[in-house]
Amino acid sequence: MNLMDLAKNFTTEESAFAFLEKHLCPSGPVCPHCGLLDAAFRMQSKLGTKNKMRPGVWKCKGCRKTFRVTVGTIFEDSHIPLHKWLMAMHLMCASKKGMSAHQLHRMLGLGYRAAWFMAHRIRYAMTDTSEGKLSGPAKTVEADETYVGGKRRGTPRGRPGIDSHKAPVVALVERHGRVRSFHVERVTANNLKAVLRENVEPETGVMTDDFSAYDGLKNEFASHDVVTHSAGEYVRHEQGRSIHTNTAESFFSLLKRGVYGTFHHVSKHHLHRYLSEFDFRYNARDVADGDRTELAVKGVQGKRLTYRER
Repeated sequence: MNLMDLAKNFTTEESAFAFLEKHLCPSGPVCPHCGLLDAAFRMQSKLGTKNKMRPGVWKCKGCRKTFRVTVGTIFEDSHIPLHKWLMAMHLMCASKKGMSAHQLHRMLGLGYRAAWFMAHRIRYAMTDTSEGKLSGPAKTVEADETYVGGKRRGTPRGRPGIDSHKAPVVALVERHGRVRSFHVERVTANNLKAVLRENVEPETGVMTDDFSAYDGLKNEFASHDVVTHSAGEYVRHEQGRSIHTNTAESFFSLLKRGVYGTFHHVSKHHLHRYLSEFDFRYNARDVADGDRTELAVKGVQGKRLTYRER
C-alpha cells in the first residue's frame, strides 16, 4: 500500500471503515458496551430514506446498542472523515523527518487546529506500550543524550545550564535493534541511571561517552564501555567489538533534522509526543511505508486522546 493506493481505494468512508475493521477486528466486531465478540450486525439505511445511516455502524445482538470500531481509539468523536485520517497516518509514517501540521492542513484541506490535534493523536497511537526491557545477554545498548531547541543569545558554548531553553533528550539504542528516547528535566547522574535501570536488562552491555554522569554503570550491567569524546575518540576496536555511540548519534541526527527542518519549534510540553513518532519510525525502519502505516493503525486501540488531555 502506498499513497496512490490510498488515494484510489479509500476515497469513501465505507472503504475506509472496511480497511479499519479488517485490521482492528480480524475475528469480527467486538461490542465496546458488553464485550460480545462477533455478535453484531451491520446497520444499513432503508431504501428511499432521507436520513442516511452513518458508515461503519454495528448493532450488538446482546445489549442491542450501536457502536463503531472507532470507539476507544484516537478516531473516536472525530468530525474528520476517516479516509483523511488514513491519509494523514500514511504521510506521517512515510515521511522520514516528519510531517508538519501546516503541511497536513494544506494537503488534506483541514483547519490548522484540526490538523495539529490530529497529528498529536497519531503520535499517541505510535507510542510504544511494550513493557519489556531492551536487549539482553551478549547484546549491546548505546546510551547518549542531546539537547533539542534554540538557545538564548549570548549563551556560551558547551553543555546547556539549568536555565537553558533547550530540552534534554536521552536515547537508548540497541545495536541493530530498537530505540527508546525520553525527555528528562535535567541531565544528571540520577536521571540518566534511572532511565537505564528502568529500560535496559542488567545482562546487557552498555556503551556511553565519557560524561561523568555515567560513572559506575559497570556495577549494574554486564559491562560498560566508554568512548572518550573529550580526547577526540569516536570509535575504538577491541577484541572484535566496535566501541562507539554512533548509532545513538545517527538517531539524534534524524530527530534534529526533523525538529529544525520540519517542525522548526517543539515545546517541552509536547516533546514526548514527537519522540514517540521518531521512535516508531526508527523501530519500523526495515518495513515498507504501507506496512509501517498498518502498524500505526493497529496501535490506535485504547488510546483515545481528548483536546484537554493533549
